[in-house]
Amino acid sequence: MSGTASNLRARQVIAIDTEKQIGSFLFAIYACLLVLIGFIAASDRIVHWFVIPVTLCGVVVGIDAFDWFRNKCDIFDPYGLTGVFGVFFFFLAPLLHVYWDRWLPYIVPPNDWREWLGYMATLNLLGLMVYRFSRGVFLGRHYTPCRPWLLDERRFFFLGLSTLMVTAAAQILVYMSYGGIQGYIEAATNQDTLRTNMRYMGWIYSISESFPIIAMMMFGMYARDKPRYRSWAVLITVLVVYFLLKIFFGGLRGSRNNTIWGLIWGVGILHIWVRPFSKPILFAGLAFMIVFMYFYGFYKNAGLDSLQAFGSASNRSQLEQVTRRDTIGLILGDLGRSDIQAFELYRILKPDSDYDLAYGRTYMVALMTPIPRSIIERPATKTYEGSLVQWGKGQFVPSDMEASNLYGLTGEAMLNFGPVVVPLMFVFLGLANGLVKRWRLRTSVPDARLLIYPFITIFCFYILACDLDNIIFDSTKNLLVPVALIVASLAPAVRQEREAARAQRPLHG
Repeated sequence: MSGTASNLRARQVIAIDTEKQIGSFLFAIYACLLVLIGFIAASDRIVHWFVIPVTLCGVVVGIDAFDWFRNKCDIFDPYGLTGVFGVFFFFLAPLLHVYWDRWLPYIVPPNDWREWLGYMATLNLLGLMVYRFSRGVFLGRHYTPCRPWLLDERRFFFLGLSTLMVTAAAQILVYMSYGGIQGYIEAATNQDTLRTNMRYMGWIYSISESFPIIAMMMFGMYARDKPRYRSWAVLITVLVVYFLLKIFFGGLRGSRNNTIWGLIWGVGILHIWVRPFSKPILFAGLAFMIVFMYFYGFYKNAGLDSLQAFGSASNRSQLEQVTRRDTIGLILGDLGRSDIQAFELYRILKPDSDYDLAYGRTYMVALMTPIPRSIIERPATKTYEGSLVQWGKGQFVPSDMEASNLYGLTGEAMLNFGPVVVPLMFVFLGLANGLVKRWRLRTSVPDARLLIYPFITIFCFYILACDLDNIIFDSTKNLLVPVALIVASLAPAVRQEREAARAQRPLHG
C-alpha cells in the first residue's frame, strides 16, 4: 500500500472512530447516571458532592469502554482496555469504598473520606482530559506499515525447544535449592524469607519462569495456519495446560499478578495468531481469574493451609480473618487505589503536615530495579516515603513497620512532587496508549513482535495502578527471554527486505 493510500485509510479510520465515539459518549452518560442512581438508592452516604467529579470521570473514560463493549475495537485494543479498567478505577471504586465503608487500615483517617475522594476525582478528571488529548498526539494521523520482523521458523523452533530445556532445568534447580516443592512453598509464603532470600533471585526467575510463555509462543506460531487447532476444544485445552504450567513455573511463588498477566498474554497470542476470541469467552475467562485471585490470595499468606478454603464457607470465613483477604479487599485493594491516593492528598495538604516530598527519589531507585541486589542493594525509598505519608516522621521501621502499598501512577507522583503534578502524569498514560495503538495499526501477522504485543497492552492500562519499580521489574522479568528468542530467530536480512517490499497490507485495529 502506498503512503498516500495508507494515510487516506488512516483518516477514514479516525473519522469512523469519531462517529462511533459519539454513540459511546451517550451510552457512557446513561450508564454512569444509572449506576449512580442505584448507589444513591442503596446508601444515603453516596449523596455528597464527590459523586459529581467521580461520575464525570466515569463518563470521560467510559467512552472507550463502551467502544470496547460494542465491539467497535479489538478486544486487545489499548484504548478499549484502558477504558474498561478506567471505569472501575475512577468511577466504581470510589463509590464502592463509600458504599462498603472500607478504607485504608492502620492510619488516622480524615473526618470525611468523601471530601478527599472528590478532590482526587477532580484532579483525575483534569488528567483524563490530558490523557485523551495526549494519546491523540502520540497516535498521530499518518501511518505506513512497519517493516515486519519475520522469523526463520526452523531456527525459532530449534531455539525455542532449547530455551524450554534451559528454563525447565532452571526451575528444577530453584525447587532443589529449597529442598523441593514443599520447601519452596514454605519459603514463598513466609514474609521473612521473601525479604531475605527470594527477593534476590529476580534474574533467575526471569529465566526459569519463562517456560510457559515460550511454549505458548511456539504453539501460536505452529498453529496459525492449521485449521485443526482452531476449535474451541483445542484452544481451551491449551489454555488449561498453559495455566497449570504457569502455576508450576512461578505461580507457587505467591505472585498473583505474575500468573494473571501471563494468562492474559497467552490468551492474546491465541487471539491474534490462531483464532479471535469472542466477548462471552473472554468474560468467562475474566470470571475465572477473579475466582482464582480470591483463592490464591489465601495461599500468599497461609500456604498449603489455604486448601481449607475449598472445604466450606466457614473455612473460607476463617481464612479471610486470618489472612485479612476477602472479596472486598480483592476488589478495592488489589484493583483500586482510591483510598490510598485520597489519603495521600489529605496528608500532603493538611495544614500541619510533616511530610516532605521525595522529589524524584522513588523514581531514581526504581531505575535501579534491573540491577541485581547482589551487586547493589536498593534503599527502601518507596516504603520509606509511603510510611512517612501514612504515619508521620519517625514511624518507619524496616521489616517491621513499613508501608508496602502500591500507589499507582498518580499516587507515586504525589509522593514525589505533590498534587499539582497529578493531571500532568496522564501524559504518560497517553504516551503508552497512543504509541501502542499506533504500533498495532502498523503491524499484522506474521510480524513476530505481535507475540509480545498482548503483554505490552496490559501496561497501557495497569500503569494506573502500578508504581515505576513494579513496571520495570515486571517488564524486564517477563520480556527478557521471549524478546531474546525472537531477536535470535529473525530471518536473514535479504528475506526481511523482500517481505517488507511485499507488505501491502491494509491497516487494521
